[in-house]
Amino acid sequence: MKSKIVLAYSGGLDTSVILKWLQTEYNADVIAYAADLGQGAELDEAKAKAKKLGAKKIYIENLKEEFVRDYVFPMFRCNTIYEGEYLLGTSIARPLIAKRQIEIAKKEKANAVSHGATGKGNDQVRFEFSYYALEPKIKVIAPWREWDLSSRTKLLEFAPNIKYPL
Repeated sequence: MKSKIVLAYSGGLDTSVILKWLQTEYNADVIAYAADLGQGAELDEAKAKAKKLGAKKIYIENLKEEFVRDYVFPMFRCNTIYEGEYLLGTSIARPLIAKRQIEIAKKEKANAVSHGATGKGNDQVRFEFSYYALEPKIKVIAPWREWDLSSRTKLLEFAPNIKYPL
C-alpha cells in the first residue's frame, strides 16, 4: 500500500518542490493542506498548482475565525510582540495549521505529515511539537533536514525536473 503524507502547502517554491520530492522520494500520495488565514486569492493559485503537481487531495479551509478567536486574541492579551516591534501572527498560526494537518491525517489514514519550514528557523519546532503533542506516533518528514537541496538556488535547479513549471 502506498503511503500517504499530509503536507502543509503554501503554493510557494519550497512547498511545491517538497510536494514533488515527497512523491518521488517516499513513493507517496501527497495530500496538500492550506489554511486560509486571510491570504486571499493566492490560495486559488496554490490549489491550482497543487493539482497540477499531482496532489491526490487538496484541502483549503477557512480558519480565520478560529485563528483570531483562539490564537490572535490570546496573543494580544499576552502582549506577544517580538523584540517590541512586530506581532507573531505567522508564528502563532503554525500550531493551528499543525492541528488541522493531524486531523486530516487521521481522517485520510495518512502515516506522515510534512512541512516546509527550513532548518534555520523556529517554525519547524512550532510545527513538530504541535504534531507530536496531538499525535505522538505520527511520522514527521522535514525535507529541509533530509534532502540535499540546501538552498533556494538548488530548489530552482531541481524545479525543471518537475513536469509543471513553478
